[in-house]
Amino acid sequence: MDFQAICDNIPTAACVMSVEKFGEDDYGNVRIVTGNKPYIASIEHPVERITMLSEKFVPNQLYTKYIPRDLNFEDACYNAAVHKQVLHSYAHATRFDVWFDLTFLPLIPDDGNICYCLYIMDINIKPDPKRMSSISADIASAVLETFIKLRSAEDFRETMSVICSDIRAQCGSEHCCIMLMDTEKRKCSVLCEAFADGSKLLPMDSYLDENFYDIADSWKATIAGSNCVIVKNTHDMKVVQERNPAWYESLKGAGCKNIVLFPLEFKGELLGYIWSINFNAEAADLIKEILEITTFILASELYSYRMLDKLHILSSTDMLTGVMNRNEMNNFIDALAKEDTTKSVGIIFVDLNGLKRINDNEGHNAGDRLLKNAADAMRDVFAVHQIFRAGGDEFVVVLTDVTEDELESKADKLRKISERYDKVVFAIGTGYEADVKNVRAALHNADERMYTDKKAYYDKHPNEKMRS
Repeated sequence: MDFQAICDNIPTAACVMSVEKFGEDDYGNVRIVTGNKPYIASIEHPVERITMLSEKFVPNQLYTKYIPRDLNFEDACYNAAVHKQVLHSYAHATRFDVWFDLTFLPLIPDDGNICYCLYIMDINIKPDPKRMSSISADIASAVLETFIKLRSAEDFRETMSVICSDIRAQCGSEHCCIMLMDTEKRKCSVLCEAFADGSKLLPMDSYLDENFYDIADSWKATIAGSNCVIVKNTHDMKVVQERNPAWYESLKGAGCKNIVLFPLEFKGELLGYIWSINFNAEAADLIKEILEITTFILASELYSYRMLDKLHILSSTDMLTGVMNRNEMNNFIDALAKEDTTKSVGIIFVDLNGLKRINDNEGHNAGDRLLKNAADAMRDVFAVHQIFRAGGDEFVVVLTDVTEDELESKADKLRKISERYDKVVFAIGTGYEADVKNVRAALHNADERMYTDKKAYYDKHPNEKMRS
């Protein structure tokens, strides 16, 4: 067969690939037999953002002479050359930060155990929406459903859980998980996960110890510049074992027979990963095509969600102490006053005694440290979203669905906890209402009782200065 003539009749970059067939789902060398002028130019004169391992094309060389080993590329060549499948993909290549429009066409006849396919490619610096949307009706329906759910979501996490369940079903997998990564704090957290009925796999929280970030951090090298990792058989698992022994042992220990893993990246920032374990290997190509587009959408939404979350934190958090600020307290109190429920509400009004003296005698840096210690003491007793810095040396704790005895018990515990912190002395007042709509009355009563407690403190300590 005149492979050169085949390539030369293709107007865009094209080459003939050969795959050495060993047996069922196993193969050896993958080579570039020959290519047309545009393809050779893509190696010898690569476009912006692409760097080849070698910029001199030599026929019938291993493809790894020019780019690092890519399991997804090998798998496509194998399926086209050996199983005679026609394949198309529009994918983002992390190693080059470009988009590839890829087509693989089977060629016949085979030469013994050497099989052939035609590889045609086009490169886009930016994603082409038209090419991304040129997908089958089934895939388009699945992706559109995901997009609609995200756009109409009121509770982001709840919606992501539903989408995670949908993806698990589409993959026919035993487990699907979306995990977020905080690269600054080097921590991983589970956004959502879904299990098939009867699954004996453990939830991801069982594995998220202090060492797991290192495993997750190693996935980028295992993906090796591709857009994902698909491990569907023994051959692929051997490659994972070679590249990443620690992850391989983790997968085997967790009961993983196969896995598809996609990074969630947006604007060059790694947000996390999504994966499906023990999926339907026969549908691997379809699964990859669905997830290539779905992860693009999910990453965009996660990026927006994280930015909004950061903005909310900045607008609702007291930057010095890390608890909620007065604006957030006012919004929360307003919302409680409008609730149409019968739950109770308890208020603990807290004032930090001695702050003025510390500021006057030791400076405001010392005063700031005292405020931080006061907030730490309160966090030992209450969740951070229950604590508000009302201003200056005043803090407010808001508890709902609490009894009056529970409220007083919490206040007593705070008094005892404060003794562990240097110079932290609280004046505390409580207010309780059986109906949450009366939250402002509880706030007023707690404020008055706090001032009574504060006066009693200064009566016992006349040398201390009352704040003006």
